[in-house]
Amino acid sequence: MPENAIVAENLVYRYGDLVAVDGISFEVAKGEIFSFLGPNGAGKTTTVSMLIGQRRPHKGRAFLLGKDITRETATIQAQIGVCFEVTNLYEEMTGVENLKLFARLFGVKDLDFNALIERVGLAGRARDKVSGYSKGMKQRLMVARSLLHQPRILFLDEPTEGLDPVSAEAIRNIILEEHERGVTVFLTTHDMQEADRLSDRVAFIDRGEIVALDTPHNLKQEYGQRMVVAEVRGAEDRLEQREVVMDQPDTPDELQALFREHEVVTIHSREATLEDIFIEITGRELA
Repeated sequence: MPENAIVAENLVYRYGDLVAVDGISFEVAKGEIFSFLGPNGAGKTTTVSMLIGQRRPHKGRAFLLGKDITRETATIQAQIGVCFEVTNLYEEMTGVENLKLFARLFGVKDLDFNALIERVGLAGRARDKVSGYSKGMKQRLMVARSLLHQPRILFLDEPTEGLDPVSAEAIRNIILEEHERGVTVFLTTHDMQEADRLSDRVAFIDRGEIVALDTPHNLKQEYGQRMVVAEVRGAEDRLEQREVVMDQPDTPDELQALFREHEVVTIHSREATLEDIFIEITGRELA
């Protein structure tokens, strides 16, 4: 069995009477991209805060790289990179000045800042004040900052939320590059398409509890339905949609009837998405 980078055991966290995280347990293998999926308020960010040592669990334990985060916080934090959705950069400093400041805090020396800036697509703006950056540029600088010390585990909290397509794609490419380097990536998001594209495994969290955990493929096989979706020409030449569920005993007969009874204009297959499956399991949407 692969060695684990993260082990969570019965984690519980409360805000007063509200149980934000309710006894969750899971493991993340070294070098895995693991996505924590759920709507806003489901407990994703609170879980990450416990894993990285920002909040102490009210119950349970978490181990990163074989060490208890509550007992060896500083040792673990020196080996992890964190990028939250809310940026906390020094706005009146330039991009490269921000990186140099945090490099000193991490004790990083002899770093090629220009190469790191170029890697996140900010080469032309490295010496501009961060106050003039767009949201996407700030997020890319946050990702660069999380990579300064070559972390063994990378925590990314909604890293592409609200970004333009170019910035979002740049961050996804960095995630895949770090994965190739053997880094463990813990991704929290409510973007199911992004999680499906990037993840080795995903966990659905809803109201503080993990309700499903598996590979995207296995979840689709267990909970999803494959469909044939066709556009047919209806009354007054309007296009109408017809669906046929696949893998059923009567699927061949329904497909024959579709072509016999209608003028089929377009036809394609469609598998269930992770969002479809989340709704199937929890009964509610991600938004």
